[in-house]
Amino acid sequence: EVRIVESGGGLVPAGGSLRLSCVASGFSFDDYAIGWFRQAPGKDREGVSAISSRFESTTYVDSVKGRFTISSDNTKNTVYLQMNSLKPEDTAVYYCAARSGHWNLDQSLSNIWEYDYWGQGTQVTVSS
Repeated sequence: EVRIVESGGGLVPAGGSLRLSCVASGFSFDDYAIGWFRQAPGKDREGVSAISSRFESTTYVDSVKGRFTISSDNTKNTVYLQMNSLKPEDTAVYYCAARSGHWNLDQSLSNIWEYDYWGQGTQVTVSS
């Protein structure tokens, strides 16, 4: 059974940091790329970052480049999203998702339908 569980969300002031964790089970990171998405109230879900452990590649949406870092620990089947210099506009529910295949990682952030499995999300709130 595939399972994805996110954690690490919370309330932080602008300029603060959070580290989100995504623990996956039921599949191998060799076969699946992992992406982080977020959805703010009244907005569409958007891709934030993704990682391919097989090809050791990462990608980020422009709005978080230089502030967020995605990484993985395959021994723990866990992907992390370190978020620094947080802004109020980063406020959203953050979701972790798994995608079969590692091609076109950049494009995958725009193609939400390519992701097969999703977690329940974790709330991130950044106060101004």
